[in-house]
This record gives sequence, structure tokens and C-alpha cells, in this order.
Amino acid sequence: MGTGKRGLLTAALTVVCAATVLAAPGVAFAAPSPLPTASGSPAAPAPSGSPAAPTPPRDKDLERVRRQLDSLYHDAAVATDAYDAAEEKAKKQSAEIVALAKKIVEGQEKLKAMKNRAGAAARSQYRTGGLPPIAQFLLSDDPGQVLDGAGLVLQGQRAARSLLGEMTRTQEELREYADDAAAQWKKLEAGRKAKAAAKKRIERRIDAAEKLESRLEKKEKERLAELEQAAAVKAQTAWLDTGVIKDTAGKASTQGEKAVRFATAQLGKPYVWGAEGPDSFDCSGLTSQAWAAAGHPVPRTSQEQWKQLRHVDVEDMRPGDLVIYFDDASHVGMYIGDGAIIHAPRPGRTVTVAGAGSMPILGVVRPDA
Repeated sequence: MGTGKRGLLTAALTVVCAATVLAAPGVAFAAPSPLPTASGSPAAPAPSGSPAAPTPPRDKDLERVRRQLDSLYHDAAVATDAYDAAEEKAKKQSAEIVALAKKIVEGQEKLKAMKNRAGAAARSQYRTGGLPPIAQFLLSDDPGQVLDGAGLVLQGQRAARSLLGEMTRTQEELREYADDAAAQWKKLEAGRKAKAAAKKRIERRIDAAEKLESRLEKKEKERLAELEQAAAVKAQTAWLDTGVIKDTAGKASTQGEKAVRFATAQLGKPYVWGAEGPDSFDCSGLTSQAWAAAGHPVPRTSQEQWKQLRHVDVEDMRPGDLVIYFDDASHVGMYIGDGAIIHAPRPGRTVTVAGAGSMPILGVVRPDA
């Protein structure tokens, strides 16, 4: 997409992103070089200064640290997806248990009413002495009245049989509801254990990453940030050089525009694993909430977004589409056009604009296909 074809949205996003990077706390990039856009030009002027010095030997160690951090945060992202999935299942299972509990209460009330009706019928039979209709006919002084009553007795017998059958069915339904509720409780408990295990994995990985970074001096952290940005620029440039989106000019749908507006409004908010807003987000929390705000709910996790939503070719993607990253679909961002995404990167970072090709792309999905 050429510079002349960029809309006001892209220009606004560039300004907002620049302001966010300068103002937001916890952003690790120190004097970063702007990521190239699909037009081939940088998103913002490069910082002035003297030419870069030759790569010092220490960079090899820092590059090793960068790769270790990438691995730790990737593992944390995978665990976060597992945590989010367990949380989503727990919500559904809890709702199902509540629905089953209501059915059980309704069934018990229905059974109680039927038992009351059966008791009333038994008391009525007791008052008549429990004699069969033929005996009442032979002993009665008014056989005609007995014959009239015999018809009512037959109706009563049929009603009693129907009542007994309905009671039996209701009791069976209650047993089924109880069994279903017990099964859902077991699933809920298993989900809670899975969520707790995922939480521990997340916390261990993030703790290890933070300890690794804490051992670095200030200048080393600044240089590490430069290496991270350089790696992102290199990957984005290589991706753009393939020409994969040279002819991409897809226009966002009405819902896609709404989703992009929502995501844009979250720029600068911190990444927090498991968060769905409004003050913080993880990667799939941002994309799922953006599409929910657009009136088109999508799965909560990046892996389920990849599994359930329609896949589209990268060449055909349009703003609002979701770009899924890594072979395990552990990260997701929202495409906003001109080769860029909005995403919630990882702990310690904020919702930001990045090059769509700055990470390994698994594929693209379209929520409102």
C-alpha cells in the first residue's frame, strides 16, 4: 500500500504510538529505530547522532540474553493461553452448573406437587372404603349413582396411572440432572487445577526473566533494548521485502473499523497476563475485547482464535484481521493496515503498534468472514 493510499487512521496511529512510546512507563526500547512500514519508509524519523559503532564483543552475551528472554516470555505466553482457556472453560462450566441447579429445583418442586396430588387421591380412596366399583354397585341403595361414579373412578384410575408415569419421568430427569451436575463439578475442579498449574508456570517464567534482566547494568539494558528493536526491524524488513503485502489494499469492514478503533484506544495500557481490560490486557484479551466491542464476539485465546476463525491469505488481509504468531499460536495482534499491528506484547510492556512481520507469522484469521 503506497504512502498516498494510507488513510487518516494510519497517520493517527503513528502519532498516538509515538506519544505512547515516549510517555508510557515500562517501555524497554531506548532510542529505537522506527519499524519500516509497507511503503518501505520508516514510520517516524530516525534519531540523529553519530554512526553506529562496531558491534562490541559484549553484544554476543547480550544477544544470548535476548534469546533467553524471548524463550522465557514465549513460555509464559503459552502458559497464559492455557490459563485463559481454563478460565474460559470454568466460566462456561459454572454457568452450566447453575442452569442444572435451577432444573433440579424446578424438578423437585414439580415432584412435590405431584406427590401432593397422589396423596389427595389416596385420601379420597380411603374415604370411600377402598371398595372396588362392582362391590359398591351391589351394596348400594342407588345403583344408578354408583354407575355414574364408576365412570369417574375409571377416569381417576387413568389419571393416577398418568400421574405415576409423570412422577417416574421427573425422578429420572432429576437423577440425570444430578449426574450431569456432578460431572460438571469434576470438570470444573480439573479446570481449576489446570489454571493453577498454568499460573505457576507463568509466574516462574516471568520471575526468571525479571531476575535475568535485573542482573544487567543500565547501559546493558539500553543496549539490550536496541538489540531487541534491531531484531524486530530486521524481521519486518525481510518480511516486507518478500512483497507479500505489496498489493494488499483490503478495506476494513464496518465491524473491523470498530475493532481497530477499540484497540487503538488501548494504546499505552500495560500488559498483564490473563487481563481482558479495561485497564490492562494480554494479547488475546485485547483482540477478543476489541471484537466484542465491535459486536462480534470471538474465542478468548489466540489458539482458539486460530482454530475457530476463518483463515485468510496474508496477501488478502485487511484492517481488523487477527495475525497469529509462532507455530503454537501463542501470540496474536490486530492488523491495522500498512504492514502494522496493534498488540499487547508481554509483561513489562504496553499495548503498542509494531510491524506485522516483526515476529514469525503462523497465519491470519478473519472474525467477521
